[in-house]
Amino acid sequence: MSNGDMYEKNHDEIDFEFLGNIRGKDWRIQTNVYGNGSTNIGREERYGLWFDPAEDFHQYSILWTDSHIIFYVDNIPIREVTRTKSMGGDFPSKPMTLYATIWDASDWATNGGKYRVNYKYAPYVAKFSDLVLHGCSVDPIEHVANCDTTQSSEAIPSGVTPVQRIKMDNFRKKHMTYSYCYDKIRYTKAPPSECVINPQEAERLRRFDPVTFGSGRHRHGKRHHHSKGNHAEAKERSIEFASR
Repeated sequence: MSNGDMYEKNHDEIDFEFLGNIRGKDWRIQTNVYGNGSTNIGREERYGLWFDPAEDFHQYSILWTDSHIIFYVDNIPIREVTRTKSMGGDFPSKPMTLYATIWDASDWATNGGKYRVNYKYAPYVAKFSDLVLHGCSVDPIEHVANCDTTQSSEAIPSGVTPVQRIKMDNFRKKHMTYSYCYDKIRYTKAPPSECVINPQEAERLRRFDPVTFGSGRHRHGKRHHHSKGNHAEAKERSIEFASR
């Protein structure tokens, strides 16, 4: 979801991104939350998937309210973002439209450009099915919301249930490979104020990537590519890829 067509300098964005995969390796998915053009701050998380998303259809859902955002894969919540006062306009709040595209992210999404898109396998196709929307339509000129009150509120979740939270915690323990809150290269002094540090999560990520999540210092002069700056630069040259 985005409103970049209307707000070029201070757009909001909430999305799924499927990143390039290597044959035999897990597919990777990324979730992004940007408000008021805050791509320089970056609120991304990255995970491995427990299935091949190209083999069959799966359900990818986003719950967006004025207080929190929840991402789901096959009805399992994988990430929850709770609005805090300190976030201010960085929490997406302006009307957005829904879109899905394929884009070439070779510069940053494929191991820092190590494995670029091979166009001999083109054309690339994304298929979508069973799109369901609950919410309010907004007049593009008057910016007045028209909310559909016929939908049962019971069909729309209001948050994460205790059982879902257990599933979400298990998913994050097994599959999360990147979280901006723990990135010490990007945030050398302190993470963004809304971050709540989980010691177990911090230790697991530190073991997974001791440079990004440990000391925050580069080793042996190698460049480390975990930067939303690369992502933002890529988006200026191409369009974003959302879920299938």
